[in-house]
Amino acid sequence: MKSHPTATLTPKRSNSSSVAPLVVALLDRRKAYMGIIRTLRSVARFSVPTLSRQKRRFERAANIADLRLIAKSRLPHGIFDYIDGAAEDEITMRRNAEAFQQYEFVPRILRNVSNIDTSTTFLGRTLESPLLFSPTGFTRIAHSQGELSVARVAARHGLPYCLSTLSTRSIEEVAAVSNGPKWFQVYVWRDRELVKDMLARAQACGYEAIMLTVDTAVLGRRERDVRRGFTLPPKLGPGTIIDGITHPAWTWDFIRNEPITFSNIAASRGNTGTAVTLSDFISEQFEPALSWDDLEWFRANWNGPIILKGVQSVADAVLAQQHGIDAVALSNHGGRQLDSAPAPLDLLAPVAQATGGTLPLICDGGIRRGSDIVKAIALGASACTLGRSYLYGLGAAGEPGIERVLTMLTDDMTRTMSLCGVRTISEITPELLSLVPVGRI
Repeated sequence: MKSHPTATLTPKRSNSSSVAPLVVALLDRRKAYMGIIRTLRSVARFSVPTLSRQKRRFERAANIADLRLIAKSRLPHGIFDYIDGAAEDEITMRRNAEAFQQYEFVPRILRNVSNIDTSTTFLGRTLESPLLFSPTGFTRIAHSQGELSVARVAARHGLPYCLSTLSTRSIEEVAAVSNGPKWFQVYVWRDRELVKDMLARAQACGYEAIMLTVDTAVLGRRERDVRRGFTLPPKLGPGTIIDGITHPAWTWDFIRNEPITFSNIAASRGNTGTAVTLSDFISEQFEPALSWDDLEWFRANWNGPIILKGVQSVADAVLAQQHGIDAVALSNHGGRQLDSAPAPLDLLAPVAQATGGTLPLICDGGIRRGSDIVKAIALGASACTLGRSYLYGLGAAGEPGIERVLTMLTDDMTRTMSLCGVRTISEITPELLSLVPVGRI
């Protein structure tokens, strides 16, 4: 046998001397990183990334003006302008909001504002805040849930929601989703039997009051709608189709839900007619011959409070009081009827004085911040309404958008009261305000 030479096994050299410093360096670096993370956690919170650009924008909205811009980007141009626009040169709409800028606060200090109470009473109801949801027509044009979303938000907070005669959800549909206070807005129309039927339906469904709108003897000229050729219901044409294609989120929401119609009118007419034919019928119903005498007909056909909406002068507020009206909404229809009509805020103090402070007054128009609500109450309002503000929220994000609007306003109102040194609604008095010196607005 051949002998093989014995292999000499040479042990590998250990590299522990080079590994050890590396491990130590990594451990030191990890310790440094953990220290940085602990420091960051002590001074900052980490947010969960939101992939949706639309959702990110909604979450970052700081005020109602931001929600308006989101609604503008989401809604087709004609629909946004229908919500956002007003009559003729839109002077009245702008003045409604600008009127609040002519007042500044006179804050009081050291008043112990640890407990702010925004609750109030209106027409015998206790409300968590002096806010009412105005009637708006054809609301589903902003979002498929339309009036149902508004009613649900209002009910969650125990606030009155006033359903429009020209709503796209019926009296009964709204009652089915809302156990909160509900009002019904009604016009003085030629077809009194139709109006009588709607009043009976509202009474049967537990609606507590009617809001009689009296500033629509004829309809105002809304020139944004004229320029876009926009009508209710909208007419389909190349521009409408392109508008829909370029706003896919709204279009998808629109086409996968049932057709929009004037639900209250349709129900009272036996659910006959399309939105187009009902629109023609409605345009013939506005009554230029309406007068104070018509109030007696409504008293005979409605068992409950009557609120008069559309009062725009001290003299008419006094007449309303003399006719036994339960409350008055100082309103110019959001500037959508008569351009150059007075701003509701400017009417509050003189009307409150002329009616002896005993007639409940609603400030209807221009509310965009909680501080606006405080100013209106200081000047004599019992409550304020939301109209365009909640439509911006609905158009921006559906029901969560309306909830966001209400949260913004109530939080802002609470903060304003705290900073002004007032703790309850009853402490908000005219002494809280001062006119801004001329030339400084």
